[in-house]
Amino acid sequence: MAKKDGNRVLTIAEALREGITEEMERDEKVFCIGEDIGIPGGWGGAFTVTLGLEKLFPERIINTPISEISIFGAALGSAIMGMKPIADVQYGDFLFCAMDQIVNQISMMRYISGGKIKVPVVIRVPVGASNRGPQHAHSMESWFINVPGIKIVCPSNAYDAKGLLKAAIRDGNPVMIFEHKLLYGSKGARAEKGTIDASRYIPKEDYIVPIGKAEVLRKGNDVTILSTLLMLHRSLSVAEQLESEGVSCEVIDLRSLVPLDTEGIFNSVKKTGKVVIVEECTKRGGWGAEVAARIAESIPDHLIAPIKRIAALDTPVPFSPVMENYYVPSLERIKDGIVKTAAY
Repeated sequence: MAKKDGNRVLTIAEALREGITEEMERDEKVFCIGEDIGIPGGWGGAFTVTLGLEKLFPERIINTPISEISIFGAALGSAIMGMKPIADVQYGDFLFCAMDQIVNQISMMRYISGGKIKVPVVIRVPVGASNRGPQHAHSMESWFINVPGIKIVCPSNAYDAKGLLKAAIRDGNPVMIFEHKLLYGSKGARAEKGTIDASRYIPKEDYIVPIGKAEVLRKGNDVTILSTLLMLHRSLSVAEQLESEGVSCEVIDLRSLVPLDTEGIFNSVKKTGKVVIVEECTKRGGWGAEVAARIAESIPDHLIAPIKRIAALDTPVPFSPVMENYYVPSLERIKDGIVKTAAY
């Protein structure tokens, strides 16, 4: 997106903060709940997204004890009573402490009640390896695509982050927003090593990004690349390199895993006949396996090469920076997979 006004170029953290602010101003039922999200003089949550919001909304930025069970239990109860909570978990790995609330309650309540009870809970989830060790580094999108009743989005840039957040708040169903730590663009004490610039021009006008619609970021004819979050940026970088080497890559940012834009995916695959899926989830049981299965089941006659999945290794995330770099798909591993697939 063109940078029309330097003052409106925001990082993902800033764009999310602006989106939350606008929705809280628009609807008094919207509130935030989580650990350390509104401590005066604090960071504004783990990655600065709620920085300063306690001054604007002193009664709607709710700090909690270190208890994910409490966060999501309160979010569920308040949503049933008509509120619209945005539940903040400091690290995605901590969702496992509240799996009963999320999987057995939040996701199912509308179904169990025959549609009489709505649960408009937005769950913000920082993910991705960033030298914090295995208990603060999972990419767990794949865990939750198997949970009926929850929508899942994965913004790779600031424009989409704000638009998808606003769409999620207005959706009326539970929505999980997976946000990569190395894309936030957090500054000061929360600046991250190895970050990628995902800032974008953000219009002043109200907008949303529809949930369930992928975006073609780069057109090509030889191979389709499907990705999200940090791996989307690495895939784009590799695609640009390969263009000069005679390989034309079509790069698609899925943006939403549930619902999945199968029409957009299939249209690209029908054109190229070759697919590379790049993700930071582990390969075994990763969301890429589900996408590959959809393609293989629905349009097998259009495939002229085996579907290639490039993913993290099937181990816990290493703490050692050297091993972590080996664990996460690198530019070299992505390039090798694309080149071999394009050569069929």
